[in-house]
Amino acid sequence: MSELTYTIIRLGLLALLWVFVLSLAAVLRRDLYGTRISRRGLRDRRATPPSPNRVPVPAGAAAAGAAAASPAPPKQPRRRREPVSLVVTDGQMTGTSLPLGRQGVLIGRGPECTLVLDDEFASSRHARIEPRRDGVWVEDIGSTNGTYVNGTRLGRAHKLVHGDVVRVGETDLRYEQ
Repeated sequence: MSELTYTIIRLGLLALLWVFVLSLAAVLRRDLYGTRISRRGLRDRRATPPSPNRVPVPAGAAAAGAAAASPAPPKQPRRRREPVSLVVTDGQMTGTSLPLGRQGVLIGRGPECTLVLDDEFASSRHARIEPRRDGVWVEDIGSTNGTYVNGTRLGRAHKLVHGDVVRVGETDLRYEQ
């Protein structure tokens, strides 16, 4: 073979070696630092619309009307709700506890999800668990492999009770009150 052929082969192998080294560095970075989580929802919390029951009152009228106003009825004590959470009982995140807020939880592999799973059988947006007036509900949002509650595949939204096990891909989540 000619000297030119050897030089081309050497440069090709060198380029292949650099591609391997850079891909190895990317994998190590992802393993060390995990999935990037975006800061979403801050705009929504800051820019809350005014309550429809509130009526703006001019500053002078507020002081004059305060003396003539009748005393306000006593406030009803708030009923304390028990904390509600999801606990990962099986999967890569075993032992993780996630409190449920008013907005609920979006579960999947995508970075926009509240609970990001590193599970090849979970869809990017797999399931949603959200509190409603009559309880906490889980629904599958078009996942490929389906969402299961206590071993039964969901066809529509399902109301959760204490101790229910929700299966998303290969990850089990227990609902606790």
